[in-house]
Amino acid sequence: MPTRLFIYGTLHPDRAPAEIAPVTRRLTSIGRGTIRARLYNLGEYPGAILADESDPAAPTVSGEVFLVPDAATLSALDAYEDYRPDSPADSLFLRKEAVVTFDDGSRKSCWVYVYNRDL
Repeated sequence: MPTRLFIYGTLHPDRAPAEIAPVTRRLTSIGRGTIRARLYNLGEYPGAILADESDPAAPTVSGEVFLVPDAATLSALDAYEDYRPDSPADSLFLRKEAVVTFDDGSRKSCWVYVYNRDL
């Protein structure tokens, strides 16, 4: 596999809660960057909602990109984020593709968990 995942919140291995920390330790950092999104404080965790990527005035969210080594790790992260691929409407977060602008200026498509509720 491995898959790229942009992390902006509690999934980061340095701040992951105990119940998901063993899974996040399997991730390998490949760089820092930003996505076009708006970040919300949801209390126990943050939630990002993607903005229009073509809008240069859209806000950005900083984070780090990690390689997810295998499908089992990705599945565990999906479960923790309450992402249900077979039932997106019932998911708390959705895993979507977004373009990350890395600190070196390069751009790559990565997965990111985005909040799936009205604010």
